[in-house]
Amino acid sequence: MQTIKLNNGVEMPQLGFGVYQIPLAETAEAVYQAIQAGYRLIDTASVYGNEKETGEGIKRAIDEGLVTREELFVTSKLFILQAPEAKAAETIEQSLTVMGLDYLDLYLIHQPYGDTYGAWRAMVAAQKAGKLRAIGVSNFKSAKMIEFVGLNEVKPQINQIEVNPWNQRIEDQEWHEKYGVQIEAWAPFAEGHHELFTNPVLAEIGAQYGKSVGQVVLRWLMQRGIVALAKSVRPERMAENIDVFDFELTKEDIEKIASLDMKESAFFDHDAPQQVEWFMNRMLDTEK
Repeated sequence: MQTIKLNNGVEMPQLGFGVYQIPLAETAEAVYQAIQAGYRLIDTASVYGNEKETGEGIKRAIDEGLVTREELFVTSKLFILQAPEAKAAETIEQSLTVMGLDYLDLYLIHQPYGDTYGAWRAMVAAQKAGKLRAIGVSNFKSAKMIEFVGLNEVKPQINQIEVNPWNQRIEDQEWHEKYGVQIEAWAPFAEGHHELFTNPVLAEIGAQYGKSVGQVVLRWLMQRGIVALAKSVRPERMAENIDVFDFELTKEDIEKIASLDMKESAFFDHDAPQQVEWFMNRMLDTEK
């Protein structure tokens, strides 16, 4: 597995498996199958509600000798209400307990709302204590990332954001590279929005190499130096998604993909008032 070195020297796999929206009853098996297929980066979050099942899949793979704990790179995330410093420290411990792990390889602030600075203090303390190997943020715009780097002694190692052919984040990547913060892509397939899997440009590129559209997208992200997360509950699709190390896109291929950039989210804008309102309402519902 190809790796990326973060700004604190930690190496992480460049291609990973995400468990967002996988049905709870299928999560442990999906994680186990992903590890069997060769994935070493596993990504979950407290708000997904499946940390326990993710940990069960990891434990089974380790118990059966498929992998050692040290070979895995396990990620979880802190949600909005868990952001105050004391609550964040408590939530980190809870995630470790629920997942049955002594440490997490990466821990992220999931959304750019709430007491992110308090949460960051708790995360830095947990990192210094050896409970978190790397720490970062998620869904931070470049301006917010720059502010966060400037006002914290320890800067984020990762910013996990939406990156896909419809929202390529070229300028954002330049800013992140300038400040030494690694981009990790969620929704690389845009969940199929705008008929991504049948897009003629991507399909034509894939046909040159005997690869699927999904493989072309993942290869494109890897050649840009971005960490990518793919999701599937089907073992054959898991195997397909990880089979992207035996071909390379040309400059012409990348230029064709660049022409697809709509420069807008396939989902929503985290700064849009109606979206912030939705998150705040969800936060209050969660509190109840």
